Amino acid sequence: MNPELNPALDLAITRVIKAPRAAVWNAWTDPASFEQWWVPAPQLCRVREMELRPGGGFRTEISDDGNEFGPHITGSFLAVDELERIVYTDALVSGWRPAESAFVTAVITMADHPDGTEYVAVAKHRNGADRTQHEELGFHEGWGTVAQQLATFVEPRV
Repeated sequence: MNPELNPALDLAITRVIKAPRAAVWNAWTDPASFEQWWVPAPQLCRVREMELRPGGGFRTEISDDGNEFGPHITGSFLAVDELERIVYTDALVSGWRPAESAFVTAVITMADHPDGTEYVAVAKHRNGADRTQHEELGFHEGWGTVAQQLATFVEPRV
């Protein structure tokens, strides 16, 4: 188990993606690629802001029909470590400004694996009630689906 993982507060998914780490990283850091896999299909994602630096804004929108988009994530990047880690939170917005409300800080790590890339996504919550709510909202299904869509996006076609 990841020593940074607190089972009382955190939820996590781990997946081996059969693609080089650079391909996974690029799918995460290129807005046009990111939009292709970030939300569970058939929903659609639009990136409004993706400043990949600590304090940079991160804002996405979501749509059921491709016509009307609504808020999805409004937050800020806390860490962007090339090819290794991306940390974002909805507790802050661009420029380290406090957000109106906060729910999660996400830590995404990528590491070399004999079969490609080990992809780990951890959702950290401020209390057990938020963790439980996120789990009941479908964390494992939603984040698992998104990880599968990322894998499908980057894995070579055979």
